[in-house]
Amino acid sequence: MEFNVEELSALAINYGVKLVMAIVVYVIGKWLANVVANALEKGMSAKSVDATVARFTRNIVYYALFAMVIVAALGQLGVQTASFVAIVGAAGLAIGFALQGSLANFAAGVLLILFRPFKAGDFVEAGGASGVVKEISIFSTILTTGDNKVVVIANNAVMGGNITNYSAMPTRRVDMVVGVGYGADLALVKKTLQELADADDRVLKDPAVTIAVSELADSSVNFVFRPWVNSADYWGVFWAMNERIKIRFDELGIEIPFPQMDVHLDK
Repeated sequence: MEFNVEELSALAINYGVKLVMAIVVYVIGKWLANVVANALEKGMSAKSVDATVARFTRNIVYYALFAMVIVAALGQLGVQTASFVAIVGAAGLAIGFALQGSLANFAAGVLLILFRPFKAGDFVEAGGASGVVKEISIFSTILTTGDNKVVVIANNAVMGGNITNYSAMPTRRVDMVVGVGYGADLALVKKTLQELADADDRVLKDPAVTIAVSELADSSVNFVFRPWVNSADYWGVFWAMNERIKIRFDELGIEIPFPQMDVHLDK
C-alpha cells in the first residue's frame, strides 16, 4: 500500500489545525467561564446578596458555561455536536439513575437556596449535627462546630429532617429550672432571682423575665427562671446565672436540694 506524502501532510495539517483550535477554544473558554462566574459572584456580593446564594449561583453558572465550552471544543474537532448532545443526554439519563442520591442532594441544595432556612454564619442544628454554617455547596452543607471541627452533611439529609436555626431571631429566652427545698421562703427566692436578672445588663427589660413555681417535685420546689437576651448573649447569660444563683442562694441560706443516700451499718 503506497502512501501519498502530500495527502498525509495535508491531512496532518488539517487535523493539526483543528486540534490546535480545539485546545484554544477549551483554554480560552474555560478561562472566560471562570471570569464570568467570578464577576457574577462579585457583583452579587456588591449588591449585598447572601454569600451562600452568591457562591451557589457562581458554581451553577460556571459548570453550565464549561459544558458549552466542551461542546464548542468538540465541534472544532469535527465531532457532530448534535449527535454528541444526544449521546450525552442518553448517558446522562443512565448516570442519573445510578446517581439518584447525588441528584437528590443537588435538588435539596437548590431548595436550601430558594427557601433560605439558614444562611452562612447562622448557628443551626440539622442533619444530626450542630454548628455554624460555613458554606452550602451543590451537594452538601458544611458546618463548623464549637470545638472547631468541620462537619460535611449531605443536603438531602439536611432537607429530610428538622432544621433548628438558633440565629434566625434577634432575641432568645434562656430557660432555666431552679430547685429549692420545701422549707425555703418562696417570696425570697422570687425576689432574689429577679434581683439577679436586673443586675445583668445583658438581660432585656422587654419582654420581662418570667419567674414562677412550675412544679412541686418529690424533693424540691421547682421555679422556672426565664430571662430574655440577645441571641449572641445566650450562653454567656446561661452560664453566669447558674453560678450567681448558687453563690447568692448560699449567702442567703436558701437550700438547693440534691440526691442523698443514707447508709446504715448493722453491728
